[in-house]
Amino acid sequence: MSGSGQDVTRRKFFIRQSAAAAKLFWLVICFFSAFQLAGCIARAETAPSRPFLPSLFDPHNRQAAPSIDSLKAIRFLTADDYPPFEFLGSDGALAGFNVDLARAICDELKVSCTIQPRRWDNLLDALEAKEGDAVIASLKETPAARARARFTEPYYLTPARFVSRASAGNVDVRPEALLQARIGVEAGSAHEAFLKAFFARSTVVAFPDRAALMAALRDGKVDLAFDDAVSLAIWMNDRHSEKCCVFQGGPFLEPAFFGEGIGIAVRPDDDNLRRALNWALQELDEHGALTELYLKYFPIGFY
Repeated sequence: MSGSGQDVTRRKFFIRQSAAAAKLFWLVICFFSAFQLAGCIARAETAPSRPFLPSLFDPHNRQAAPSIDSLKAIRFLTADDYPPFEFLGSDGALAGFNVDLARAICDELKVSCTIQPRRWDNLLDALEAKEGDAVIASLKETPAARARARFTEPYYLTPARFVSRASAGNVDVRPEALLQARIGVEAGSAHEAFLKAFFARSTVVAFPDRAALMAALRDGKVDLAFDDAVSLAIWMNDRHSEKCCVFQGGPFLEPAFFGEGIGIAVRPDDDNLRRALNWALQELDEHGALTELYLKYFPIGFY
């Protein structure tokens, strides 16, 4: 499970919290430069005790200050049906992590800002039609998306994690410790492929969708579920989870399975805006605004 040296440099964490730093340091080093999965998990065997946001920006490789003389306003495009990232509040106004982040970016750049909702499947079409300047909607940087847009550096990752019922206590999630475990996963997902590759001796139980998977975990039909940590954190914070479950172990970050993170999309020819957004994101990270937004919207952290 190794990545190129370039990927290691681009995706290395620069974490301020010392306790979390040791665990995530070993995860990154192992996943990007070694093949011993069990050793990786052993070194990151417990999750941080409170939510935190790791920094994805290298303090030794600062973004150049943008030339914003020609940048008077940014028209962001987003969706409105993916809480807590973007949703319509009780007053009908857009709210959410991505919405607040867009406003913070405009404040950092000292430009005016509009945020317009579009259907999820129409976001890149609207960007290409110049109905907006940038898409901030948790859009993954897939090959298909890269063919139509350029992306900023990621401002959050989408790791995978194990979750169990709280009554299970602390669970060792190394492959050799889960030989007798029944692990639930969504059928056909990257998470199922990961389990089959690295937890092949465990019993993997596939479910048709995430709702069925989480119901099976809550009802004790499987010992663990393995899924997208962001979705798991949202589910655990929802009343439908009945506060049944907790994360076990640390995050799995292999980009070949779980992607390279979430950035902001701009048109391929708008490199000046992309540089300005990268600079603003790094500034917001360095003075703690990104962390404040994360803690506001994710009381159960996903790292």
